[in-house]
Amino acid sequence: MFDIRLAEETDNPLYIRLYHYIRQLIESGSLLSGTKLPSIRALREQSGLSRTTVETAYHMLLEEGFAQSKPRSGIFVSGHSGRDSGMRPAKLGVSEPAVPDTSEQHTSVSLDGGSLIDFNMLNVDRGTFPAAAWRSAVSDALTLHSESLHQYGDPQGEYGLRASIAQYLSRSRGVNCTPEQIVIGSGIASSIHLLARLLPDLSAVAVEQAGIAQVREKFQQHGFLLAALPFAPEQQWAEELTSRDIRAVYVTPSHRPTGQPLTYPLRRQLLDWAQRNDGYIIEDDYDGEFYYSGRTIPSLQGLDDGGTVIYTGTFSKSFTPALRMGYTVLPASLLSKLNDLRPILAPPSRIDQWAMELFISRGHWYRHIRRMRSVYRRKHNRMTELIRACWPDQVHINGDHAAGLHVELTVYASCGASRLIELAANAGVRVYGPQDAYPPPGPINSGDSQDSALLYLGFGSVTEAEMERGIQRLALAWLPVWSDSAR
Repeated sequence: MFDIRLAEETDNPLYIRLYHYIRQLIESGSLLSGTKLPSIRALREQSGLSRTTVETAYHMLLEEGFAQSKPRSGIFVSGHSGRDSGMRPAKLGVSEPAVPDTSEQHTSVSLDGGSLIDFNMLNVDRGTFPAAAWRSAVSDALTLHSESLHQYGDPQGEYGLRASIAQYLSRSRGVNCTPEQIVIGSGIASSIHLLARLLPDLSAVAVEQAGIAQVREKFQQHGFLLAALPFAPEQQWAEELTSRDIRAVYVTPSHRPTGQPLTYPLRRQLLDWAQRNDGYIIEDDYDGEFYYSGRTIPSLQGLDDGGTVIYTGTFSKSFTPALRMGYTVLPASLLSKLNDLRPILAPPSRIDQWAMELFISRGHWYRHIRRMRSVYRRKHNRMTELIRACWPDQVHINGDHAAGLHVELTVYASCGASRLIELAANAGVRVYGPQDAYPPPGPINSGDSQDSALLYLGFGSVTEAEMERGIQRLALAWLPVWSDSAR
């Protein structure tokens, strides 16, 4: 009987040490060809290691041919592994159950040929849409507004929905506005289209360096030039904006790339800069509802007393992207210009707008947000737990604030983000870099340093089981990066 005694390899994580231990038993002949390895559950309970550690070590043995998985039977030492020494097959110090544990052995370990796991930052949880409440709202909207179904609606959006949004934003996000300041559209793309018409004299927009909000192409499609700047108190960003005659800044103050919100002093600096330079701050509050370590962070717009903040929000992250509905809150000073643009405004379906108004007024929206905050908090905690267990030294989770539907990682590898993304894709996993990871010539930097890279993993739409499998695949895919650097 063999006790599991892992070598004290401080430079290697536990799954590597477990993999080396079992591989050495196979190569030495202590485990003969055809020997059945313990189930994941049995080895986990005997060793005290985590399930992820055991699964990853087994997966590495499978990948390298030292073991093979037989459906509904278990995992066995491969026929060509070890030396044919005539020794009695050894066991790893655990007793196998009489009935094979097929659920864990087959579904958890046999990852070859599995479906793509996409850590997309835009998608939302697949199983929590409030279908019954929404179906009721749509049905009642059709009944209540049956006399208006043959008519076009207000191009700015249905007034009742705008009033409901104004009330919600005031209560939950600290936004100060009236229904007249709100324009209903189909998302951030329609908001940028509106701004291009409202502010034709703006030629450039500053964005936060190494940001993740996928707005680059949308701004460029409307003729805006982009300049990436590090919005930090110690940086001379305000002077650079002024010297380059940039009068608009796009920010995500409630959830920056690391998850950490924009600090109050920096918010005040932005507002002061905008007021001094006749500028505008475009505040994208795309997932401001999801803050897991205390109270949600109020909007930047709520601090604005100079009419410089243009606030945008969406139902895509908090409800569903399929609705294609968002809104823009304009400063009062732009409302006169808005009247001239009413003929080109294109709000979403009136039926959907009526239904959303009912959904909010009946309290379903607030209950849904509370539920989703709990779901995403659990997913966030599980994601960070898996990452820290798998890569205690090679990967750092940036930021100390739990917020939003993704985590930002610093991966300590000299190969850069593009190579890490490629290796992940080859393993059936999609991960993402900063929006300026592959920049055109210009002022925007890559986000990669000589020995580290920024990557983003979204957890909104993946299940916890998919999350675990995805991290396991990444562990295998990225292993050569650190193995090569250790040579």
